[in-house]
This record gives sequence, structure tokens and C-alpha cells, in this order.
Amino acid sequence: MKRLSLRDIVPAIGLVAALVAPKPAAALSCEDILNLVNLGVPTDSVVQTLAASGETFNDDDIACLAKANAPAPVLAQALKMKAQDEPAFEEPAPVELKRPTVDDDEGDDLLGGRTELPRERETDLSDGPTVRGAPPIIEDAISEYQSKKYLASSLRLYEALESKSYPDQEVEIHYYLARNLEALEMYHTAQHHYLWVAKSAPNSQFFEYSLPRLVAIAEYTGDDTELARLVARMDLPPEAFPRKARDHMAFLAGVRAYKKEDLSGARAAFAQVDANSVLGLKAKYFEGVIYNEQGKLKSAVRAFRDVYRTDIDPRTEREAEELVVLKDLALINIARIYYGIEQFDNSDKYYNLVARESQYWGQSLFENAWSNFMLNDLNKTLGLLLTVRSPFFRTDEFMPEATVLRALTYFNLCEYKEVERILVDFEDRHRPMYEEMREFVESYNSTEGKKIADQAWDAYFGPEKKDTVLPKSFFIRVLKNQDLQGVVRSIDLMDAEEALIDEQKSRWADSIGPYLKRILEQDRQQYKRRAGLLMLSEMQRQANYLNDQLTQSEIIRFEVVDAQRVDYSYKASNVELADSSSLVDLDFATAVDFIYWPFNGEYWSDELGYYLYTEQGSCN
Repeated sequence: MKRLSLRDIVPAIGLVAALVAPKPAAALSCEDILNLVNLGVPTDSVVQTLAASGETFNDDDIACLAKANAPAPVLAQALKMKAQDEPAFEEPAPVELKRPTVDDDEGDDLLGGRTELPRERETDLSDGPTVRGAPPIIEDAISEYQSKKYLASSLRLYEALESKSYPDQEVEIHYYLARNLEALEMYHTAQHHYLWVAKSAPNSQFFEYSLPRLVAIAEYTGDDTELARLVARMDLPPEAFPRKARDHMAFLAGVRAYKKEDLSGARAAFAQVDANSVLGLKAKYFEGVIYNEQGKLKSAVRAFRDVYRTDIDPRTEREAEELVVLKDLALINIARIYYGIEQFDNSDKYYNLVARESQYWGQSLFENAWSNFMLNDLNKTLGLLLTVRSPFFRTDEFMPEATVLRALTYFNLCEYKEVERILVDFEDRHRPMYEEMREFVESYNSTEGKKIADQAWDAYFGPEKKDTVLPKSFFIRVLKNQDLQGVVRSIDLMDAEEALIDEQKSRWADSIGPYLKRILEQDRQQYKRRAGLLMLSEMQRQANYLNDQLTQSEIIRFEVVDAQRVDYSYKASNVELADSSSLVDLDFATAVDFIYWPFNGEYWSDELGYYLYTEQGSCN
């Protein structure tokens, strides 16, 4: 069996992904893949390494793997990553990043002055289907709603619903009850009733009015889960949805097709989203991801470039934040594409465009450390990793791979004792983390376990949290999952909504209040279960990732022993070189445009990203 060399290790050490973007790695050949298989690396890990590499394979690669009897999952993954013909890759023009903002005076347009859901205009208060021939109790309730008597109107509608005396008017009752609850800023229970209308009367005029309200609530909460389920349930083309909701539903249809690996269907749906909107930029970002997965790098760069070049006026503070994130990730993905085609100088340039105030700056520094490692600029690599290891990032960024890269850099400098020290400490700290993640995920892996996934969520985020060796940075990483973020916000809103119910007048709170609280309690358990499943899925990914890093650590330590043996043998046969290092006069002078201060262990924020090592190494 052929032993894996350090040249083979580098491709297997991937970069951490952000959102749905693929991550770069050095080029993988058929021989590299077979080396991983022959070393005994688990098939799942080999498949994950292939998927993470962003590599594309040609017919010769596929034939090579098939001839060598590569495991079926590995061959299947390589086939999925087969290159498609496209014009030659071209260098995109440089761009100046403009970061969007929201003017302070736009806050007057927010509902109640304390949320991000736009307040309806006064002329829109009666916006809804025409109701003719309704019983007096419903007509009175609608009239009270139009007069902004939301408590009285909602109470009257609730009593009509509970009496079960108006089966022919249930749709109207649910719709106007939702309108009242939305006006009272009780968004989750309003969503509950709008959903009832959308599911029960998809062919009615009330559906046309309910769906845009559901979209508005989803934009406020940041949780598209219920709308995504509605898209899957109805399975309609985007053009079949009401005009005011069409963009959002087209986007969700595109995401659904993407997750089902229907890439052409996803692109067709994304193309229907208004390009002059934040949602349109999200769709364009997905386009870039799809092109990248198809190996169409020129088209991918063009899509990502469009994302950060397009100026959009955000409607809310949240949209402004989303725009910044999208533009940062677009830059990072262009850098990753350059990394993947081994243009490391260009990769370095684009990573450097990510702003220091970006939430992804630490991620970009780490990935850029890989670019500089590939350029053999080892002192800059160590300097970038020093910033990532600083207290400014240590508690917020879960990057085990940064330690492995640091050890690999010292290995290339022949500082074998330092490599051993780094990796022993790495394994001592991270193996218990891996074991906890693995055991926790396995405890919920059965069908019965998935049914009680709400308990998995409570185990780490409930009132009585379990003891854990997992650091804060790990949970920050888990909560970066976009789907999970939306569910968590919805759970928080349910808690706030329950408190808001108790603040209302006693007659209202004592009658309709218990009914609304039952909805909240049932949905809270469902949402916690959903959050638990998402957390378990993310934890499984992180466990696989950490296991890969622990495997890399063991391989590097094995290489250290071999390298030390060779080094000792060389020195033993060249004894005259043993003390030569003491005769070397080292000059640590820097360029005239730099002011140089030796690092004394104290970090300053204005120095972050500028650290450079002067490590000479011990290589012969």
C-alpha cells in the first residue's frame, strides 16, 4: 500500500464553507484520490473531500477511477463533478465595493415603530376581498377592523369561529382574524391563520390576499420555512402565484429545485425574480453557486461580480445587512474560484477586498492563509493565522483547520518539535469535542429519536443546558446556518408574542388569549423539533469536518517522525553543519514603507491582518 505524502495531504485539507458556497482545495488527480482510498481513509470522508474540492473531472479521470475499482460512492461523486464545456476563463475587471446603508429616517415606515414589517398605508386598511351577504357578526367584525378596533374585531371573529355556527364563512373569519392579529403585532398567530386560508382555499380570492401577507411576515421574521413548505405542497410554477408574492415564491421554488439537484429548474426559477431587489441578488448569488458546481467558472465569476457590483436600495435594516453579507460572500467565492484553478496571487487579491468590519473577515483571513501557503509565503501564512488566533476571533470563529494549517506551515519550515507540540495540543482539545458531537448525533439517529428532536435543541439551548466541552465558537458556527437562524427568530417571537397577549385587556386576554397560546405552544414544539433537526444535521457536518482534521493531524505527525529520521540521518553524516546556525548573521530589517514592531503577545485591533513572521526555518 502506498503511503500518503505531504503533497497528497494538502488537497484533503479543505476550507470551511460559508452559506451554500462550495469551498476550494488544490487540484485532485485520480492518483490523489486513490491514495486516500488506499490509505484507509473512510469512503464518506473521501467523498466529502471530493465534494469540497470544487474540482472538475474529465473522461480520463473517470476511466482511471473505474479501472482501479474505486469505491462506488467515490466514482459516483466524481461523475457528478464531471466538467462541462465552456469558454475559457477570463479575468474579471477590478471593482470598488460599495456597502449599502439605510437612512435613519426610514424607521418611520416600520410597523409600530419597533419592528421591520412595513406598516400598511391608511388607504390599505380595507384591502381585502369583497364580502357580500355575510352574517351581521362578521360584517360588524370587518367594520371594526376597518375602524382600527383590532381587539374588538378579533374577539368577535374568535367567538364566531368557536361557535362553529358559520361553516360557510370560515375562510373570511380566518382571514380577518389574521389581519387583526397582524395589526396587533402578533405575527406568528397571524401567520397561522393566513396559512389556514392558503391551504384550505387556494382557489379563492382570499388566497390572493393572504399570500402577500405571509411573504411580508416571512421577510420580517427571516424564516421562510412555512412558505417553502407551501411551495412544495402546491407545486405550482412561480407565475401561478399572486403578483405581490411572485418574486418570493419564485426564489423559494429555485431553492427547492437546487436542493433537489435540479439545477436547470433552479436557474429557471431564479431568473423570474426581479433583479432590482435584494431577493434578486440572492437569486444571482445562487446562480453563481450553480455555475461553480457545474464547472462553468467564467459564468460563476460573472454572477458573483454582478452581486457585488449591483446597487440596490434596501428597504429595511435587515435588507441592508443581507446586502453586505451577499457582497462579502461574492468576493470570497471569486477568491475561492481562483484558488481552485491555482491562481493563488489573484485569490489573495480578492480575499484582501473583504472589509475588516465584515463578519466574514476572519473567514477570509483564514482562507487567504491557504492561498499564501500555496504561494510558499510561509511567514505571511503564519501572520494571517496569528490574527485568526487572536482574542478578537478565538471565541467567535470555530476554525480547527487553522491549527492544522499552522502545523503544516511549520512542517514546511522543518520545525518538527513545534509541529508535534501544536498537533498534540490540537488532538487533546478537539478529540473530546468530536466524541461529544458524534455520540449526541447518534443518540437521535433513529426514527424515534428524530421525533423528539425538540429535546436535542433544549439540551444545548433550553433552560437546563447539558454540560459540554464544545466552545462558544462552535455554537456560533452552528447558528450561522441560515435556515436555523430563521427558526430561532420565530421561536423568540413566539415567546414575545405570548407576553404581548398577557398585556392586553383582561376580557380579550382571558377569552381569545388561551386559544392563541395553544397555537403558540403547539407550534413552539414543532419549531423546536425543526431547530433540533437542523442543529443535529449541522452538528453531523461539523463532526465529519473535525474528524477529517484529526485524521490530517495524525498523518502529519506520522510524516514528522519520518522527516525527523531523515533529518537526523543527514546531520549525522554532516557533523560539520551541526553548529553552523550560530555563525549566521540574520538581518531582520524591513522595507522602508513599513514600521516594524516585534510582537510581544499583546494584540491591538489596528494591527490585525498585518502580522508577519520572520521565521527562518530549520531546513537544510
